[in-house]
Amino acid sequence: MEKILSILHEIRPEFDFAASQDFIGEGMLDSLDVVTLVSDLDKIYGISISGLDIVPENFQNAASIERMLQKYCRA
Repeated sequence: MEKILSILHEIRPEFDFAASQDFIGEGMLDSLDVVTLVSDLDKIYGISISGLDIVPENFQNAASIERMLQKYCRA
């Protein structure tokens, strides 16, 4: 979870992602930020996130991002 928050902070340092439960709804992440985040996660974790998983529900908060990553890191 800390790694995810660190990546998010690099993308948008002006926000406190740890205090939010809805990054997209609160305007903390836009579509370009999500693309950047997916690219960073792919590189850092050595995975390839499917386009089918790039939906708002998977990027709502740090816990939802972590759940999505677990799917890829187990495979």
